[in-house]
Amino acid sequence: MTALPLDPRDGGGRFPGFDAQGQSAHWDRVTQGVVLARLGRPTDLRFFTVAEEAAARALFDQLLDQRQEPRVPVVNMVDARLAEGQTDGWHYEDMEPDPAAWRSTLAELDSEARERHEKSFAELSWDEQTALLTDIHAADQWRGRQASRVWSLWTRYACTAFYSHPLAWDEIGFAGPAYPRGYKNLGLNAREPFEVADARPGQDPAAAKGTSETGRQR
Repeated sequence: MTALPLDPRDGGGRFPGFDAQGQSAHWDRVTQGVVLARLGRPTDLRFFTVAEEAAARALFDQLLDQRQEPRVPVVNMVDARLAEGQTDGWHYEDMEPDPAAWRSTLAELDSEARERHEKSFAELSWDEQTALLTDIHAADQWRGRQASRVWSLWTRYACTAFYSHPLAWDEIGFAGPAYPRGYKNLGLNAREPFEVADARPGQDPAAAKGTSETGRQR
């Protein structure tokens, strides 16, 4: 993996030449091991079934607008969390604990897709998936649950995984953990020598192109 294929119109290339991996020598050894391992071969799935994996992979691609390789392997990262019981430590009172909620909501997502199109969610076209998710996002209730709480479950796990990956750090100009090096130039626009200026500081990709309710940006 070298860089995410984010179009400049969507905010790609805002920190030209920036490479979060290049800062790894300034992290402690434990942090190096944890972070750089995310760039290696994704871990084998241990939690999701084959059908759940297909639905989750399509869902995460939609939520994060990952349409081509290289992708951050979000489904593998979420699968590892769920297999190891690394949840957020809480869940909504009217929803199951997160592992069970993931299984049931992915099953319901496939059921919804079959009722509408006689196909699983993963088999739908990109636009069909987008329309279905947009309807869920806009609803008050979805298949017996508060839709906003289902949406929270999906997006919390998706965004936590995505933005823990060094390739996503390159996209936002984040140099990684500050320990043990720390920061010396405090204040607005007071960059460190290792930081890169935003090439388009006045650009708001969401405002320029319109933000989809189901993805990072379109």
